[in-house]
Amino acid sequence: MKNVFARLHRTTAAILPLGLLASTALISPASAAVEHTSLAQTPAIMSFLAAYIAEDTGIWRDNELDVKVINLPGVTTVNAVIAGSSDFALAASDSLTRAAAHGQKLLAIAALNNQSGQMTVLRKEIAEREHFNPNAPLAERMKILRGKNMAGGAVGSVADMFLKVLAHDGGLTERDFTISSIGAFDLMAAFSRKAIDGVSYSLPYPQQLVADGSAVVIADGTRNEPADLMPLAAGLVLTRPQLCKDQRSVCEKMGHSLVQATKFLLERKDESLAILTKRFPQISEGVVRSSYEAVARMTLSPPAVSEVALHNGDKMNDQAGMLKAEDKVSSYDGLFTNEFLK
Repeated sequence: MKNVFARLHRTTAAILPLGLLASTALISPASAAVEHTSLAQTPAIMSFLAAYIAEDTGIWRDNELDVKVINLPGVTTVNAVIAGSSDFALAASDSLTRAAAHGQKLLAIAALNNQSGQMTVLRKEIAEREHFNPNAPLAERMKILRGKNMAGGAVGSVADMFLKVLAHDGGLTERDFTISSIGAFDLMAAFSRKAIDGVSYSLPYPQQLVADGSAVVIADGTRNEPADLMPLAAGLVLTRPQLCKDQRSVCEKMGHSLVQATKFLLERKDESLAILTKRFPQISEGVVRSSYEAVARMTLSPPAVSEVALHNGDKMNDQAGMLKAEDKVSSYDGLFTNEFLK
């Protein structure tokens, strides 16, 4: 299969028609001056559509916020905030609570999604050979992972965590199968040359494999799987608590922008699809549309953070073997706020 993702290495902002920018009608009253900030995110992930909308439609600019987007892999986005090289990061609740358990207290000011957004697929011929039943309970389905070599993203990333939780649900340990840490741009080539048996990653990569007939879905983190981890705080916008004390207006503008962006995503499908198409020019129209539908059903509007979603992130840490029960934080107080979502 051709590597349709070759040009995604250059994740530049989409250039939309001026009519789209003029038609947003979602701006807030202009502030006294533009403020500069930065956001670290994993590149080429469709689950971050709301952030793409904020950038590409000018929502950040219209809120007098100049945002430098820094593309980093996996959990390094969170490390960038901790180190002070980025003001904000897009991450998941498992990263927030793991950092807090190790003395690195961060603050979540928004949650773009309420599910992990990961999809796990297996090579079609393997599924057929082993008589995989897509309608079986999740725990039964996950037994098919035994003996397989699966690509699960960087260690500690949501993709990696999701795959490990699935194995846990199937009664497997990490000794029962292999996880290869492969980045988004190398997944398709590795699958094509049969270096891996399956992929567990964010959209659109697993969906592309299903669309071309080479893979089948064995678990879908855009359709409330695993059910015991729902809702799950994903697409969290994290920052250092001190930033919102020292530069409160930056956090207010960021939060307000994300309220507008999630509303745009859910109410303006065609324009949101245009943004995805510009951002992912090598992805087929059908996969772009199905990915949009998956992102839309996960999107929170307004993007409020909830304690139960953070708790489920801790459950994910536990089930994936990333954080011992005794190391969990005793309270989520001070780890999140919804005060900037106005």
